[in-house]
Amino acid sequence: MKTDQIGPALQDKLGTDCVIANAQDIAAWTTDWRGMYRGQAAAVVRPRTARQVSECVAFCSANRIPVIPRGGNTGLCGAATPDDNPANVVISLDRMNAVKRIDPLANTMVAEAGCILGDLQRAVAEHDRLFPLSLAAEDSAQLGGNLATNAGGVNVLRYGMARDLVLGLEVVLPSGEIWNGLRTLRKDNTGYDMKHLFLGSEGTLGIITAAALKIFPATPARAVTLVAVESAQQALALLSVFQRYCGHQIDAFEYFSGACLELVLETNQALRSPFAGRHKGYVLIEVAGGGQEETLQQLVENALSESFERGTCIDAVIATSSSQAQALWQLREDISEAQRIDGPHLKHDISLPIERISEFIDITEERLFALDAGIRLYVFGHFGDGNLHYNLSRPRNSAADYFKNGKGDALTDLIMEQVASLGGSFSAEHGVGQLKRKYLRAYKSDLELRMMEGIKKMLDPAGIMNPGKIF
Repeated sequence: MKTDQIGPALQDKLGTDCVIANAQDIAAWTTDWRGMYRGQAAAVVRPRTARQVSECVAFCSANRIPVIPRGGNTGLCGAATPDDNPANVVISLDRMNAVKRIDPLANTMVAEAGCILGDLQRAVAEHDRLFPLSLAAEDSAQLGGNLATNAGGVNVLRYGMARDLVLGLEVVLPSGEIWNGLRTLRKDNTGYDMKHLFLGSEGTLGIITAAALKIFPATPARAVTLVAVESAQQALALLSVFQRYCGHQIDAFEYFSGACLELVLETNQALRSPFAGRHKGYVLIEVAGGGQEETLQQLVENALSESFERGTCIDAVIATSSSQAQALWQLREDISEAQRIDGPHLKHDISLPIERISEFIDITEERLFALDAGIRLYVFGHFGDGNLHYNLSRPRNSAADYFKNGKGDALTDLIMEQVASLGGSFSAEHGVGQLKRKYLRAYKSDLELRMMEGIKKMLDPAGIMNPGKIF
């Protein structure tokens, strides 16, 4: 089929209200939000039902037309952006945004893939329940994309990654068949657990159209503290103290360097540091539960008291109201926006064995500055689960294209080499997409790659699902 026939053919099959075939209108759907990747497409399909997704994929399969699933377009690795093939068909799930049911007794929810993450959180809150997947883009990120990339977020320490919250899936396969695995069972030990193939697969094996999810009793009581530390090693010692006092009630343990806070304050002058001086690092800790807030505050105070005695922190402030808690969280959540304002930078989403985080930070900083003394490091992340966002910005007053012509690649290669040498992963929660394909080849074993490619070939023999992503 000729490229210019694809859009009209899909309009005939699905209706003009579901298919965008005008080149000018398609352009908005062919780039990622950071502007790093740009591709082409013959049509954009916005189905309202899984059946329409199925009909579209079956048509594309029969005609060997590439299919690119798209969620909220908040990803950081280019997984939802088409490549340069003008025959691509982008399938956006944004109209499939119904919450099908919420069961407070069973603590389950079934929702379509186009639901906005923040809307799901608010929907279950009306039933005095919590959906704990939480990240900076939660008011634009869609559930299907979160599951397809196995998103993490700030609550991983307590509730796990996105895959840990999934009980069942509905998936449109590359053949166009619909696999209905929307079971809400907590126990179903009947062979291979197929849903895990699609969680984290970045749309390369099929399109997630709905999910059965775990929800939890609400935790309305919370205590939030921001703690100043001298080093990453001190932050890890602080984690040990808080785990002893607060246990499973720790929702978040977020580290960010002093440079991160200074950049946030520089780019958003409405914000203020709660400390009189500057420090090398900070840890934002949130403890939450269903009991009395005073009880949680006392736990935090006790943990801080021991931390001061042990010398595992320098200073601390505890929020005394929800507005103060939000203000402390904003200092952490505004880091990505501050970096966007600051200009082009290199993002690295890595994970390490927790006990080796401090070693990685010390060694890698020394090696990077030996390679380029002018770069600026912005290090932050979900320290409690070993996840670091290890970002590099160009020297101040340098050109926007500072990292081009191999300079950025050399710095990133050094970081990934150091990560691998310490037993870490080059992608903790952002996925592989287009950005990290070469590192998959470099750091996955041949056996792992053969198994992954075998699964891909079995489910998608024509190779139509999200080409150029992961592989």
